[in-house]
Amino acid sequence: MLLLSLPAQSAEVEGVRLWRAPDHTRLVFDLSGPAEHKLFTLSGPHRVVIDVADTRLAAQFDDLELDNTPIARVRHGRHNKKDLRVVLDLKQQVKPRSFALRRHEDLPDRLVIDLHDRVQSEEKTLQQVGGERDIVIAIDAGHGGEDPGASGPGGLREKDVVLAISKKLKAALEKQPGFAARLVRSGDYYIPLRGRVKKGREMRADLFVSIHADAFHRKDARGAGVYAVSSRGATSETARFLAQRENESDLIGGAGSLNIGDKDDTLAGVLLDLSMTATMNASLDIGASVLSRIGGITHLHKKQVEQANFSVLRSPDVPSILVETGFITNPREARHLRDPSFQRKMARALSDGIVAHFSSRPPAGTWLAANPGKGERRHTIGRGDTLSGIAARYNVSVSALKRLNGIDSSVIRVGQTLTIPSG
Repeated sequence: MLLLSLPAQSAEVEGVRLWRAPDHTRLVFDLSGPAEHKLFTLSGPHRVVIDVADTRLAAQFDDLELDNTPIARVRHGRHNKKDLRVVLDLKQQVKPRSFALRRHEDLPDRLVIDLHDRVQSEEKTLQQVGGERDIVIAIDAGHGGEDPGASGPGGLREKDVVLAISKKLKAALEKQPGFAARLVRSGDYYIPLRGRVKKGREMRADLFVSIHADAFHRKDARGAGVYAVSSRGATSETARFLAQRENESDLIGGAGSLNIGDKDDTLAGVLLDLSMTATMNASLDIGASVLSRIGGITHLHKKQVEQANFSVLRSPDVPSILVETGFITNPREARHLRDPSFQRKMARALSDGIVAHFSSRPPAGTWLAANPGKGERRHTIGRGDTLSGIAARYNVSVSALKRLNGIDSSVIRVGQTLTIPSG
């Protein structure tokens, strides 16, 4: 009997997308199946050439927004009769990197081309006045770019919601004397989980806050929550589920092959974090302060800070918390998360919790440590709060608290924000 081997089926490029980040441009090819590729560069003029084996183009390059990218034009043709050749004509020299991502859940096989800028703009260093520095808060909006995160009713995307809240949190924190806030992700692009941790450390942050609005397999799951890293196991099934989902983000957003042979400082941090008891304890303390504030504006999933092994929280020396602002799969909470008014309330509550913690425990060498009581402190009223209890907590008198906030009676309402008098 004669056996005939069937030819392998050719792959197709079914879609093309372009993302611009501050330091690189990402080009993504959606493939109908896995395909080998080669990448090389040419000069005079500068070009990047990508050959995709046994593949044909079934998508268009014409709709790609090339403004503010190093790409001047995208051309394509055949190479060796059956391979697809894509040529990127460049405006300037770049450092290219490419990798393949295998099919994951409802995402197809993908070929990712990253064009890293040769000259990267450096962030301005923090100005120190009189030798005193600001308290630095690194705000990490989850997901982005190729990774939309969880989805809610009406096409609501987690990556959009959390970026909006992150920007509002940055604005709220920067109104506070002695604080400086920086966004880890400032636009619609993806940063690998290790890259987020590394950015927070490069910013010399006093706190890393990762903002999310995740999903659960039950639509009735609701409530905000605050999480810190765990050295052992998750404190609940929900915490375990969310950590597993978030840790898969690199498979969706595209981090490429991770080389752990270099033993860089981020990997060293991952290996060390289990023994960094002080950092973990600080994360739990800050998380409790934040949780008490957001409990005043929305339902809480759990009334204590939970712990799970979130990759993005694995920093050895930077206290880190992950905030779930609500479940985007819950229709009622999705309406809130879409609302700019709720986003501002959430940002304000997060800011209040962060400021309250550092006002009571300012790091040495900061402006807040040198000027105790001069930072404007705020308290968002939660369930069970009383004026006398709030006054005792901040070591101020009830009369001073009422006078500063224009309160004539002892009636206060949940969600109301009070300014705390100087000590």
